[in-house]
Amino acid sequence: MDVTAVLAAAAADPRPEAAAPQPVWTVVPGTLAGFLATAGTLTLDQRRLIVRQALLVFEQNFAHLPLKVAMHGVNPVQRLRLLDARLSGEEDPGPEWAFHFELQSIFHSVRDLHTGYRLPAPFADHAAFLPFRIEEAFEDGAPRYVVTQVNAALLPVGSDLAVGVTVTHWNGVPVGRAADVNGERYAGSNLAARHARGLDSLTQRALAGHLPPDEEWVTLSYVDLDGKPRELTLPWLVLRRTVPAPPVGGVAPRGVDIEGEELASIRGFLFPPGGAGPSGYTATGIFLWREVETASGTFGHVRITGFSLGRFTSQAAWVAAVQAHVEAFASIVTSLPGEGLIIDIRGNPGGHIVAGEILLQFLTHRRVQPEPAQMISSPLNLLLARTTGDYAPWERSLALAVRTGAVYSDAFPLSSEELVNAFGQFYHGPVVLITDARCYSTSDIFAAGFADHGIGTIIGTDGNTGAGGANVVGQADLLDDLKDVPGSPYRKLPAGAEISVAIRRTLRVGESAGTPLEDLGVVPQVRHRLTVADLLGGNPDLMETAGRELAKLPRRRLRISLAGGTLHYDTLGLDRVDFYVDGRPRGSADVTDGPGDLPLEGERVRAEGFLRGDLVAVATA
Repeated sequence: MDVTAVLAAAAADPRPEAAAPQPVWTVVPGTLAGFLATAGTLTLDQRRLIVRQALLVFEQNFAHLPLKVAMHGVNPVQRLRLLDARLSGEEDPGPEWAFHFELQSIFHSVRDLHTGYRLPAPFADHAAFLPFRIEEAFEDGAPRYVVTQVNAALLPVGSDLAVGVTVTHWNGVPVGRAADVNGERYAGSNLAARHARGLDSLTQRALAGHLPPDEEWVTLSYVDLDGKPRELTLPWLVLRRTVPAPPVGGVAPRGVDIEGEELASIRGFLFPPGGAGPSGYTATGIFLWREVETASGTFGHVRITGFSLGRFTSQAAWVAAVQAHVEAFASIVTSLPGEGLIIDIRGNPGGHIVAGEILLQFLTHRRVQPEPAQMISSPLNLLLARTTGDYAPWERSLALAVRTGAVYSDAFPLSSEELVNAFGQFYHGPVVLITDARCYSTSDIFAAGFADHGIGTIIGTDGNTGAGGANVVGQADLLDDLKDVPGSPYRKLPAGAEISVAIRRTLRVGESAGTPLEDLGVVPQVRHRLTVADLLGGNPDLMETAGRELAKLPRRRLRISLAGGTLHYDTLGLDRVDFYVDGRPRGSADVTDGPGDLPLEGERVRAEGFLRGDLVAVATA
C-alpha cells in the first residue's frame, strides 16, 4: 500500500495555515487589577455584530444543540435573541466586562468546550495567573489538595510556599468547595470535568476564554512541610502572548479543547521541565515514554501529551507530519517490553482527530472503524456541504433532510478508514489505557475507540473523561469557506474576537454504535484515585494499579521475518498461524510458544494468529 498516497488523500482540500511556533508568553509588569483598568474598547455596533454571529452559529451550525437543550435544560438561542434585543434598544454600551460576562455565560451554559466565545483584544492575548499549581490526591478516601508546581521567582519575598504543601482554604473557603464553585462557571460537560477544570482555573486561566477572577488578590491557607498552618496573600498577575494565537481550524479535522491547549502552554512557560522531559522519561514529540518496574512486572509506559501535530503551510508538510507521528509511535511501542503497555492520556486536550485514531491499529488485531460524524440539518450547513470539499460527503443527506425532517445528516468518518488501518498491529502484549477528566475531544475519541475495539482495560483517575465528542471549527474558518459565495451570512468579528463551534458530532462504534460521545464520555472499568506519591513521585501507585490490571490480561507474541525463501516466526499464546503472501493464502501452521520456520516465497507477508479458533494477533513483514 502507498501510505503516502493515502495520507495525501486524507488531507484533500486543506485550508492554508500560517506556520507558527508554539505560543510564547511573557510576564506583564503590575497586577491584574492594573491591566483590567485599561481594558475594553468594543462599540455598541461591534457588540451587536458578535451577538448576531453567535446566534447564527448556534441556530445553523451547532451540532449538539438538541442534546444540550435536553441534557442541561438550557436555551442559548433564546438568551442570544434577548441579548440582541437589549443591545438594539440601548444607546449607552455600558461596561464591556458585563457584555463579555453575559455572552460567555450563554456559551458556558451548553457545557461544550468546543463551542465558545473567545474575547477580543486586549483579553485575547493575556492570561491571569498565580505562580503555583494545585492538584488533588486522596488519603484514606478523603481528598487532599497539594501544591505540585511553584515558580519561586514570582512569589512574594519571604514566602515559603513549596511543592508538597497541603492547601486547606481559598479566601476562607475550603479549597475543594472553591474548586467546585469555580467549575460551575465553566463548560465541563460532567461533574468530574467541572471539578477538574474548576481546580485548574483557580491558579491559571487564559483571559480569551475565561472572565478575569472576581478577586484582585487571593489568600491561600496551607499546611507547610513541617505541619504548621500558614497563610499567603498575593495578587493575580498577568501574562501576555509574544506571538499570535493559532487559528482554531486547520489542514485536517481537529477535535481539541482550545482552553486546555492554552493552559498547557501557560504552564509550560511558568513551570518548564528540566532537560528533554520529566524525570525518567524520554521525550519524542508528543510522546513521553519509559519502562516502569512494578510488583507485577516491568512494563512500557507511554504518555501522549496531545494530538496536535503542528501548523502547516502545505499538504506535503501535513503528510510528512502524520508519517513522522506514526513512525515515532511504532518505534516506541516496539522498543518497550512485550509483557505489557500502559498508554496514558491524562490531561491530553486533543488535537488532530486522525492523529488519535491512526494509533489504535498498532494495538489491536481488529480492523479499526473510525468514529463517524454527523452535521445538524440546516440550510447553512447544506450550503457549506455544497461549497466546501471537506463537508461534501454530508451534502446528499442534508438535502434530503428538507423533505424527511431529519434532525441530523447521515454519519461519515472524519478519518479515512484506509488510513487508520494502513499499518496494522505492531504491539501484541496486553494494553491498558489511563484517562482522567481532562481528556477531551480527540482524546475522548481515542479512548472510545480503545473501548469499542476491545483493546484492553481502561483505568480512570476520575469517573469519566471530559466527554467532548466533536470536530471544532472557528467562525473565521466558516467565513473563509464561503468567502466566494454571494450573500454569505458570516461576518468578520471585531478586535480579534472569535467564536468556535462543534460543527460535526461524533458517534461511537462497536457495541456502542450510534451513541453520542458528547456529554457521555468514556467511563473507566477500573478507578484509581491519585495519591500524594502519584502527584509528587512519578505515579508509583498508579503504575502498580496498571501493572495489576496488565497481569490479568493474556500475553501474546507474533513476530515474523522473511529471508531467503523462509519465513521465520516466534509466537506466544497462540495455537495456529495462517500466512498470506502478497494478499493470497499460502500456508498454515499449528504452533507452540517459541520460534519456527516455514518455506515461503514472496514480497509481503501477513500472519494471522489464532487461539482456539479466534483471531487474536496480526503481524506483517
